[in-house]
Amino acid sequence: MSLYQVENFSFTYPGARTAALRQISFSLEPGQFVTLIGASGSGKTTLLRQLKSAVAPWGDAEGGILFRGQPLAQVEPRSQAAEIGLVQQSPDNQLVTDKVWHELAFGLENLGLDNQTIRLRVAEIAAFFGIEAWFHKDVASLSGGQKQLLNLAAVMTLHPAVLILDEPTAQLDPIAAQDFLHTLAKINRELGTAVLLTEHRLEEVLPLADRLLVLEQGRLISDGPPRQIARQLQEK
Repeated sequence: MSLYQVENFSFTYPGARTAALRQISFSLEPGQFVTLIGASGSGKTTLLRQLKSAVAPWGDAEGGILFRGQPLAQVEPRSQAAEIGLVQQSPDNQLVTDKVWHELAFGLENLGLDNQTIRLRVAEIAAFFGIEAWFHKDVASLSGGQKQLLNLAAVMTLHPAVLILDEPTAQLDPIAAQDFLHTLAKINRELGTAVLLTEHRLEEVLPLADRLLVLEQGRLISDGPPRQIARQLQEK
């Protein structure tokens, strides 16, 4: 079963004369790594935010978005929180606690998991991400790259089925961005977590992707393997 099935989805912001998204249709399968590209204003962020109810913008929507075969609006918030991970551009805007270890545990605490499970998951993720050396540090003392890795690690303690990332390296230096993308590829490859990503560092992210989605003025104009789509775009 597909994780997501987006069917003829259109969306218009309040007061807007034209739709931000127009009859978008695509699916996302378990374990895929999909990159979404398009010019500024093409609708990338709007589309990604529609895939998690808690952050979806207000407006007029038509068509459907299914998650695991169920209308997304009917999926309980607790299930969405656990299964749909979201990482956005600004590292600081997503951090909610003062200590690294507590940031890792925060989402699990909100889900009401028992202390033993929380400790086990936090320890596993800290080891997977290699952040034991700064496990007890203040979040405020971390670099931008470390903060964004912490955001990603905190999401992964929930064992999501899919990661949705909106320009996650936009505020990182080149080395930190490369480390982040390598970690993301490791998560996809070793844990089987599906990834749907927008990213401006295409030369680094396209070799990691199974599929490329191309948005143009709110329409999905291409969907396929990166090499195939690249050839199509060059021929236009």
